[in-house]
Amino acid sequence: MTLRMFNRMMLLGTAPFLGMLAWLLIAGWSLTMPSLDGIKPTAELDADRAAKSAALASSFDSAAQQAGETGGLLERFYQLYEQSGKTANAMVQTATAAKQRPELIFENRISSVIGRARKHVSGPNIDLKLYPFSQPAYSGYAMKVRLKTGDAMKMVLGQDKVPGSETTLSAVKRYGAVAGINAGGFADDSRGRRYPLSATVYNGKFVYDADPTAGDELVFVGLDMNNRLVGTRYSSNQEIQALNPKFGASFVPVLLKGGEKQPIPAKWQNSPARAPRTVVGSFSNGQLLFIVTDGRNENGSSGATLAELQDLMLRMRIRDAYNLDGGGSSTLVFDGQLINSPSDGRMRALPTHFLFYK
Repeated sequence: MTLRMFNRMMLLGTAPFLGMLAWLLIAGWSLTMPSLDGIKPTAELDADRAAKSAALASSFDSAAQQAGETGGLLERFYQLYEQSGKTANAMVQTATAAKQRPELIFENRISSVIGRARKHVSGPNIDLKLYPFSQPAYSGYAMKVRLKTGDAMKMVLGQDKVPGSETTLSAVKRYGAVAGINAGGFADDSRGRRYPLSATVYNGKFVYDADPTAGDELVFVGLDMNNRLVGTRYSSNQEIQALNPKFGASFVPVLLKGGEKQPIPAKWQNSPARAPRTVVGSFSNGQLLFIVTDGRNENGSSGATLAELQDLMLRMRIRDAYNLDGGGSSTLVFDGQLINSPSDGRMRALPTHFLFYK
């Protein structure tokens, strides 16, 4: 390629740029550079950073101070909470002691008359205490019963039928009870079958009706639907139904009513005067006391009189009390063992028993 040709090619290649430059010059265009007025000097930047750092440090100091104050407040709250807990525990202990105090007074009232309990059985249903005791003219056993539930005490029929009979120990074992005591009286027919004595209620229903020819001397004794001891003289089923009974049996007589002695029929004062006895009473707090006295025979030379038992129960402040079947029928089973000495020399088969469940 010749030099002339090269010059022509360069002229053709640069012609567009030269034309644009010429246009810019003719149009008077100018390039404006950015101003440096808004940019702070290095010293001012350092001062700003120092001020911000100081402010941040001050914020941290304030936060630390607030954290310390919060920690102190939490510590005071914790101390107050701890003290409140101790105070609450002390109040609970005081309340528990206050609740137990009437029971302790109650126990002391009983033990001051017949001595301390020798055996104690307690469970979800019941609390039982056994007191062997001796008085100048007789000896026996008392069983204090605190019913906790409606399943604590029941009455059962001998062999679960009428007529039917079995010993109290047999009934206790058969039903898996922890204790048992003889209940109402009985009468045998000409064939030797043993029936309950007059009105008898089992599971809220009469299984033996009142005998209208027996007069109003007979007494019904049992528990009502609220598990309270009830009793009344009667001559008809209706008089018993008014008590709303859950169960109960019959014998004679009423011993105490409202903390007052009741007249003892002449027959029961002297025939016999002394004998093995089974009686039941209730305290004002609803707890029950069963008493069984021993006697070597039934001719009136050993055992207790009903008047003596009235006095004994009044000394313990029992409010209502009733006589149950006695003599050879008197039987007390506690913790699965026969406790007293039945006067027959062996346990008597009976139609009704009061059983107690742990």
